[in-house]
Amino acid sequence: MTFLEWAKLCREKGATVVGLGVSNLPLIDFLLKQGIFVTARDQKTRDALGKTAEDLERRGVRLILGEHYLDAIDEGVIFRSPGLRPDLPAFREAVARGAILSSEIELFLDLTPANVIAVTGSDGKTTTTTLTGQMLDAACKRRGQGRVFVGGNIGTPPIGHVEEMHADDFAVLELSSFQLQTMRQSPVRAAVTNITPNHLNWHVDMAEYIAAKSNIHTHPENRLLVVNAENEITRAAGIAHRGAVTWFSSTRSDVRDFADLMRAGDRAVYLSGGEVVLFDGDAVRPILQASEILLPGRHNLENYMTAIALTDGLVSAEDVRLVATSFRGVPHRLEWVRTVEGVCYYNSSIDSSPTRTAAALSALSGKPIVICGGYDKKIPFEPLAEALVAHASAVVLTGATAEKIHETLSARGDATMQIYREPDFEKAVCRARAVAKAGDTVLLSPACASFDVFKNFEERGNTFRRIVESF
Repeated sequence: MTFLEWAKLCREKGATVVGLGVSNLPLIDFLLKQGIFVTARDQKTRDALGKTAEDLERRGVRLILGEHYLDAIDEGVIFRSPGLRPDLPAFREAVARGAILSSEIELFLDLTPANVIAVTGSDGKTTTTTLTGQMLDAACKRRGQGRVFVGGNIGTPPIGHVEEMHADDFAVLELSSFQLQTMRQSPVRAAVTNITPNHLNWHVDMAEYIAAKSNIHTHPENRLLVVNAENEITRAAGIAHRGAVTWFSSTRSDVRDFADLMRAGDRAVYLSGGEVVLFDGDAVRPILQASEILLPGRHNLENYMTAIALTDGLVSAEDVRLVATSFRGVPHRLEWVRTVEGVCYYNSSIDSSPTRTAAALSALSGKPIVICGGYDKKIPFEPLAEALVAHASAVVLTGATAEKIHETLSARGDATMQIYREPDFEKAVCRARAVAKAGDTVLLSPACASFDVFKNFEERGNTFRRIVESF
């Protein structure tokens, strides 16, 4: 749908924005600039919203707040917050009456003239999206043409920039399963880094979670799918995909190792003799030495492979090398905080699943003392227990999932590491300090979401940093 068609539809039928979160406030700004009357709905009370409510009303937004915020939705276009399930009864009833259910990111995809490249997956989305954006930015600056906008599930909601975008620009998006679930179109280039159990407190089952992720590539607009050859679910998606596929693997070392997967026209990115290379269908092209990448760990090597595959033909090897030799990581992802009394402290608050914690542990030398626990997403902790037993010297459990993780560790029967329980987060960090000796590493890698105590993983990571900096 074109910009004019969207504006006409919203003016004629009315628009309601449900959920006053990070992505929807810029959406309201955008709609108001188009002269559209907006109704904003949120479960929070006026007191809880404070100045936000006052500012919105002053600008002419009608507010419906509190317990009954979803009652009587009579607007014709509904923009839901990603955290709200699309099958809520109030949404279903409104759609049955003829309303259109959409979201900020779906509106952006309809309106942007930029080239959209998107990344999803259970782990590695943010770093891969950031790397992709930086590689493209280096190429645009070298050519003196085009700009790069990075957003979606990270950074600035892209709808706020849609009016300044042009056809030679790039919009690089990180997309969560919540954003993808109702998506009716796919970006031209898309990557699925991996899929493992996650967000099963929100999705009804694993099948729904996989289906949501698949929306990034199953619609006709997609021209390139980048997938992990070593993940069972993404491997199946790549085999079934009808368009071009680029496979990546950090364990295969020859293009012949992909023979069981590749069809005519497929490509592959892999590690050969310490060098990241790309098979383009005809020949193998060297991209960069793995040793040039500043970020530690095999998972970061795979993040680079994904970004290299996504930007193939758009950037040069020199653009990739420029990023690899300068980029030191995204905050809250294996972020070194400081060394105190000979103990190194790392903040990896982004690690909100067992597989992320396992990747962080494999990237560090030695056996760190790990702080784990948080909000319960109803995902199994057996993979976490396996990783902790293999790679940690001690674990300090905190948050809502502490008991469940403890039970999973105890059920193994072979855990020799020390296990501590500290319900309070600050006390957990201080307990890790008390356990550590000079030469040790303390790693915050919760393997869980943060919502039992904190607003988000950033607040959790910043709290950890503040505590450590106070030592």
